[in-house]
Amino acid sequence: MKIYIKNMVCDRCKMAVESQLKQLGFTPVVVKLGEIEIKESELGSKKEQLINNLYQLGFELLENDKKAFVQQIKALIIEHIQQDHILRYNLSDYLAKQSGKSYAYISSVFKEVEGYTLEKYYIRQRIERVKELLSYAELNLNEIAYKLHYSSVAHLSTQFKQITGMSPTAYKKQNNHNRIPLDRV
Repeated sequence: MKIYIKNMVCDRCKMAVESQLKQLGFTPVVVKLGEIEIKESELGSKKEQLINNLYQLGFELLENDKKAFVQQIKALIIEHIQQDHILRYNLSDYLAKQSGKSYAYISSVFKEVEGYTLEKYYIRQRIERVKELLSYAELNLNEIAYKLHYSSVAHLSTQFKQITGMSPTAYKKQNNHNRIPLDRV
């Protein structure tokens, strides 16, 4: 049985959710961001306990098909951006291939569920990744732009300023790097 969980955005999230499932006696077979496959065919009487345990950890069991689908798309985007070697093809092709749905459908459902466009979500996630890389101070702006496949440093800088209200250089010079948790982007 597949179950979908909101706010799973990192490997630690996967471990926490997997741990909760095991504590309740479930057998996780596949654990991905936002999606878990368990050996059991139903949650049964443990469903409410699982919902409560997940809620206490900041997760949410998704039972609405469209919300679950949007969570899958968000997980794909986060994985795509967090990879060290992002594949060089456009987002629409990547999401369509990974989900088995047309980009028009994906985009429409995303907008319906979230109230904003998929492109805005993708841009905000990329900017959070730029903030993360800037705060580590291991890469310069050229290297970050290349790593995240921006067409130029100017394009990255323009997008960064539109989202954050400051240039990447100004952000890097700050002592307080205000980053948004990925599940709140």
